[in-house]
Amino acid sequence: MTWHRRAATAIAALALFTSYLLVAGTAQAAPGDNLAWTATATASYTSSWESVTAVNDGIDPPRSNDTTNPRWGTWPQTGTHWVELTWPTAQTIRAVDAYFFDDQGGVRLPSTWRVQSWSGSAFADVPGASGYPVAADRYNRVTFTAVTTTRLRVQLTSNGTASVGLLEVKAHTDPPTTNPPPTSGWNPPANLVQPLGEVWQHVEQTYNNGNLYGFRNYGWDQVMANRGYLNFCVRWDSSASVTAAQRDQIHAALARQYKKWFDTLAGHNAWPYTEVPVRVVGWAVRDRAQLQWSDTSVDIYVGDIRENAPQCSEPCGRFFNQNGQYPNCPGGVARHYDQSLWLTDGFAGGAGGDWGQRVGREYFMNNINAANMHILLHEMGHTFGLDDFYDWTPTGVGGFLMKAGSASQITEFDTWMFRDWWRHLKSRYGY
Repeated sequence: MTWHRRAATAIAALALFTSYLLVAGTAQAAPGDNLAWTATATASYTSSWESVTAVNDGIDPPRSNDTTNPRWGTWPQTGTHWVELTWPTAQTIRAVDAYFFDDQGGVRLPSTWRVQSWSGSAFADVPGASGYPVAADRYNRVTFTAVTTTRLRVQLTSNGTASVGLLEVKAHTDPPTTNPPPTSGWNPPANLVQPLGEVWQHVEQTYNNGNLYGFRNYGWDQVMANRGYLNFCVRWDSSASVTAAQRDQIHAALARQYKKWFDTLAGHNAWPYTEVPVRVVGWAVRDRAQLQWSDTSVDIYVGDIRENAPQCSEPCGRFFNQNGQYPNCPGGVARHYDQSLWLTDGFAGGAGGDWGQRVGREYFMNNINAANMHILLHEMGHTFGLDDFYDWTPTGVGGFLMKAGSASQITEFDTWMFRDWWRHLKSRYGY
């Protein structure tokens, strides 16, 4: 079987879709998620070579002396300075995480810091603050009595003659009860430790220059922004007709296959959801007469052709609206779609990325009741960042789903690679 590599991985999609990188999340953040994504950042002062937008760009720093990723700093200004987060609507906030910039030179850790909220007429310290830790190479969390505000300040006071800076700020409505280390809950079988390490090292070395950590539209980002569900639109790239019964079978098969991936995460390493519902909210076709139903259970898009195939409404698609807002989608957030299931007549193999998955229409329909639709499962893995293995195999590992053609279902190794992505990215959602 020929496996198409065009747009085959969510990581490869970074080079294709960089203009759509997410720099703001959704106002409906998940419990423990990061409300700062949706804010506009300003500051009392910013060095001309730094950027205040760095404080909520979603990039988790590897260390306080991080000179690779964007940061905010005030050199040569000293004293007290602040970064302000402003939202278009009021947010309820109970905790803030601050990751301080310290270049071991003119910018050092602050001597003190505090969080202030806007009352409508003035800023005041948040009430009931748990304390303001100051430490390098980690997030410093303060919890407090809930405030509901459109503006929040993180105020830093310099230490002596040094300036101050921040790499990232997170704001939470319901933060995790603990702030575990990145490896908490990570317990792969001993025989998989080495190959898993090889895989992640390969991913970082191969794709980090493509903004691996800064990319904000992995499947992980979509699930978290929605508070635990995914919405789909079907691109029916076919001349065949579809009955209502077939439509429902397609929806059920899609949800059943995605459940296989999410079941590997349930109860693992602070993954917050026991179920991740997958819903189909729209269909795109060339001719409305192909769809043999009249109910309004899904939105229908007719005649909008993109990539020589029917396209679901761009105003409703997350790929086209990665700030998490859908102001021009007729149904609003509830009717947006995160991914497309693109079913194409005569298409051999598959393709997958942050935009969704593409497989042959005949393949999908012929396997609609199959326990494992292995091509679709493989492409779903790409949506969450899992790589292809065309030219190498990790040490001591045999066949597995993401090594195309070598397995027909999710294997133990695929499971642990999937969990490893969660392990590396979960901190950006507050877990």
